[in-house]
Amino acid sequence: MTGPTSLPPLKRSTLGDDVYDSLRSAVLEHTLAPGDRVNIDQLARELEVSPTPVREALARLESEGLVRKRPLAGYTVSPLLTLAEFHDMFDMRMLLECAAARWAATRATDAQRAELLVEAARTVEGGEDRAWHAAFTALDAHVHDLVAQASASPLLRESIVRLHAHLHLHRRYFPYSQTAVTNDEHRALALAIRDGDPDAAESAMRLHLTRARERHLLAFDE
Repeated sequence: MTGPTSLPPLKRSTLGDDVYDSLRSAVLEHTLAPGDRVNIDQLARELEVSPTPVREALARLESEGLVRKRPLAGYTVSPLLTLAEFHDMFDMRMLLECAAARWAATRATDAQRAELLVEAARTVEGGEDRAWHAAFTALDAHVHDLVAQASASPLLRESIVRLHAHLHLHRRYFPYSQTAVTNDEHRALALAIRDGDPDAAESAMRLHLTRARERHLLAFDE
């Protein structure tokens, strides 16, 4: 990484979370671009913190697959997927997340069904692009994570979270004009899980992922 990155300012009260959120946003918005080397001391100066919370934030991002650490070389931002890797990732999402949706329809608690309905109905208000994109990305990931939690399979959930990290790097190219369609797909999925209908839940997830693949393919036209 060379030169200033113009990271978003820190606003929240918990320093470690502030640093993590700021760096995560910078990665997702490509302020820290895929493949960039991460300079811990420079980031600490820009954020006006010590290097310790920066290292802690980078360790969290590494666990999500958003940055990579190599011996003696430090951290770099994870690269974008190739087209072949992208399709492989979505093929795996189809296998894992359709199973998660099916299991969630029969295994979810009443509280989980209710929470999923509420979150699937939420929308993100328009505003400053970087903050709005990050909020929409977080909401989308949260809905998918709720389905994974409701599947009652911790291993399946962990696998899904790891796959989503690769997708997040492509979010910069997501057609945000289509967020209403994404929201509609989330609601259909949540309703099927609420109704305890595994066939409908699996079908709703499969349709959502099929359309999401098409939307994210725009990243390869840039």
